[in-house]
Amino acid sequence: MGDFYGLPTRIIGNEHLRLEFLAQAGPRIVRLMLNGSDENQLVELPELKWATPYGDYFVRGGHRLWYAPEAFPRSYIPDNDGLTVEEVDGAVRLWQSEAPTGIRKSLEIRLLDNRPGVTLCHRLQNDGTESVRLSAWAITQMRPGGIALLPQPVEPVDSDGLLPNRHLVLWPYTRWQDARLHLHDDYVLIEALPQAPALKIGTLNLQGWMGYLRQGVLFLKRFQPYPDRPHADLCCNVEVYCNEYFVELETLGPLSRLEPGQSVTHIETWELYRGLGVPQTPDGVRDLVRSLHL
Repeated sequence: MGDFYGLPTRIIGNEHLRLEFLAQAGPRIVRLMLNGSDENQLVELPELKWATPYGDYFVRGGHRLWYAPEAFPRSYIPDNDGLTVEEVDGAVRLWQSEAPTGIRKSLEIRLLDNRPGVTLCHRLQNDGTESVRLSAWAITQMRPGGIALLPQPVEPVDSDGLLPNRHLVLWPYTRWQDARLHLHDDYVLIEALPQAPALKIGTLNLQGWMGYLRQGVLFLKRFQPYPDRPHADLCCNVEVYCNEYFVELETLGPLSRLEPGQSVTHIETWELYRGLGVPQTPDGVRDLVRSLHL
């Protein structure tokens, strides 16, 4: 057992990395460390909270499962207790049901054997009495100071090159002239400087990965894109949010209508690459990522 600012945790690990999750609240992953290092790749935010009609929602940092489209207060129901932890075939499953919504959130964690990484199976189940339309939304909060990467398609989608092949979605508080935002043909880069105002962008990602490079460590999220299915947030399946406290790497599954008893899953595979150097410019970051042939 471990401790996260007074909350009990459990730790799993292997020769590559250690992962720590809350034992009674959540489901939440709160720490992710490469072996040989005591640095948490995830941000820790024990004091940050938002007031809701259901009580304070604690942000905490780390990784959580939400569902889109975002709405207040539905998206901000506190998850401070009531968690069930199960051992399942070499993995750990965390789940909790939201009483106000009837949505059961489940997170299954399985470490990779051959490299630093983990597979996360996110599941949303409708335990209520009415149908609901939603999208599984996996949110990972990282420490600021690095650069988030969103690969962009450059090849045409039709033989004549007449149809659009990419789009970028902005939230109302985001500004094109924000110095943290770097637009290139092959990548969109977001410098996660710890400053206000907040910035958020999203896109329909066809490559199936997004990343975050900080202090020589590349954190990579892989997922299965479904470009032909509807998505929330003007058809986004990846989003990046950045403010003065953290940067979020978010992936979203397709929108689904769940009848009572039905569920939907969304799988991410995390990979960590260490010892990559620290490029001093956005162009240097692009060159480094290209060299990895992701």
